[in-house]
Amino acid sequence: MDRKESLIQVKDLHKSFTMGKEEVHALDGVDLDIGKGEMVCLLGPSGSGKSTLLNALAGLERPNKGEIIIGGIHLEKLDEEEITLFRSLNVGFVFQSYNLIPTLTALENVSLGLILKGVDKKTREEAAEEILIRVGLGERLHHRPKELSGGQQQRVAIARAFVGKPVLVFADEPTGNLDTKTSFEVMGLMKTMMEENHQTMVMVTHDEEMTVFADRTLHMRDGKIEKVVHRHSPDEYNKEEPGHKEDSHE
Repeated sequence: MDRKESLIQVKDLHKSFTMGKEEVHALDGVDLDIGKGEMVCLLGPSGSGKSTLLNALAGLERPNKGEIIIGGIHLEKLDEEEITLFRSLNVGFVFQSYNLIPTLTALENVSLGLILKGVDKKTREEAAEEILIRVGLGERLHHRPKELSGGQQQRVAIARAFVGKPVLVFADEPTGNLDTKTSFEVMGLMKTMMEENHQTMVMVTHDEEMTVFADRTLHMRDGKIEKVVHRHSPDEYNKEEPGHKEDSHE
C-alpha cells in the first residue's frame, strides 16, 4: 500500500447469483487492498459488481469464495450476530435513498445509531446536535425528513453515519438523488469529515464527476477491477468545478 497502513484486504473474492437458469458472476476473483484514511471509489456501469463488492465489504453479502479481512478480522468467518456487532461498532453507512426514519426528527435520526454503542441519552443528543450544526442543519434539528429537501436529508444521513466516528464509512450512490451543485457540496462535506476523523471511506457511484474526491478510483466491469486511477493532488477536489471531468485526475 503506498504510504498508508492497510485496513482492508480482499483476496480472490467470488460472488455468484442464480437468475432463472443462468448463473451470474457478480464478483469474479477480486483482489483489493485499502489503506487507513483512504477514500476509494468504485465506478462502473450497472451490473459491474460495484454494489456487490461494497455489500460484501460491509458484511451484507456473503461471498461464495475468498477472504475479506478488515483490521485483522476475517469477515467471512463471522456469524450473523458477530457481523451485526462488527458493523454497529465500526461502520457508518450513507445511502442514495437516505434511509431516514420518517417519524423521527433529524436529531432523533442521528442519535439513534449511538444507542447501539451504549451512549446515554444526554450525550447522544449533544453529539447529534453538534454534528447537525456541523453539516449546516442547526436550524433543522426538530424537523422530520418530509420537512427537509433532498440535500438536507442527505446531510442528516451523513451526520448519522459520522456521529459515532466509525473506522469505516460505506457510501452507496450518496449523490444519486441530488443535483450537481448539491452533490459537490455533500461530497466535499463527507471528504472533509473523514479526513478530520482519520476515517476510511469506500463509495459506489456511476457518476464520474464524483471520483475527483477519491484517492483511488477502481473501474469495475463484469465482476472484475478493470483499471485503477490515482488522484494526483490531495487538494484537487477543492478546485474541481462541476462539469469538469476526467482530465484532472486521469
